[in-house]
Amino acid sequence: MQQSLKDADRAYKNFFEKRAGFPQPKRKGKGDSFRYPDSKQFEIDQANSRIKLPKLGWVRYRNSRDISGTAKNITVSQSGGKWFASIQTERSVLQPVPTATSAIGIDMGIVRFATLSDGTPVEPLNSFKKHERRLAKYQRRMCRKVKFSKNWHKAKRKVQKIHTRIANARKDFLHKATTEISKNHAMVAIEDLQVRNMSKSAQGTTEAPGKNVAAKSGLNKAILDQGWFEFRRQLEYKLNWRGGILIPVPAHYTSQTCPACGHVSADNRKTQAKFVCVDCGHEENADVVGAKNILARGYRVAACGEDGSGLARKRMTKPASAKQEPTEVTRCEVTHV
Repeated sequence: MQQSLKDADRAYKNFFEKRAGFPQPKRKGKGDSFRYPDSKQFEIDQANSRIKLPKLGWVRYRNSRDISGTAKNITVSQSGGKWFASIQTERSVLQPVPTATSAIGIDMGIVRFATLSDGTPVEPLNSFKKHERRLAKYQRRMCRKVKFSKNWHKAKRKVQKIHTRIANARKDFLHKATTEISKNHAMVAIEDLQVRNMSKSAQGTTEAPGKNVAAKSGLNKAILDQGWFEFRRQLEYKLNWRGGILIPVPAHYTSQTCPACGHVSADNRKTQAKFVCVDCGHEENADVVGAKNILARGYRVAACGEDGSGLARKRMTKPASAKQEPTEVTRCEVTHV
């Protein structure tokens, strides 16, 4: 109960400081969890894969990994009809030194989940898309049952099982991709994408209805199915574990800037997949061009702390009718030897 009060206090602080919405009370069966904050309240027997919790006694568990360090607290939570125990530990570790020495830029996308600046593509998993029809079928069965009846609960468990499978497949894919990248590169530059804003509904209001709502809805579904934010979160902490660094850079004009001459124009990318510079004639895959520009901006941010867009803004082409006063632009270049 003390921990619940602490969680409520933190939720209200986040609301008043405008970091989150108004706290909502928990519903039965949704987000069920409780925490034992004192290490004196529980015992862990790793040899026999069991754990002793107050009022529950000894409970067997499946040991996913060895527990290293001193256990501080345990959080028991329910997800997908199964219960999980998360054990937080404290231990001293040496400052990690990266074994890799290379740097890479990553361009995120829908057709390709990610494209590295060395030309390596990461194909998307699309776990929700693969199970979408099956999920819709069981959801239709569920909505035809009497709510809260036994048959309704049975149908709900089947829907829940599909959702859990989708989430587990996505999580497994993201962990494998981020682990591979963090092992082989010491510095990773990535687009600073605001996924929440990008996936907002375009439906609008009655007075001001949105445009292309169906197309935007499909795009939002594809963006959320990729898991871009989770990819960045995992990549950041795994690089920190290995002594690497993640550098987010502005994403504007990365697909319209020529990596050879620096010319910026919307005409450079007339198709989704092909990039052809209208100034110097440089041709390359559009996603690879974006990843190279992201890496170049990452170098400038790491070296000079700028926003990474100085070269692109300096050479940005404007319409002939637009007349603006010349402005000074700070430019930073890094020479690799």
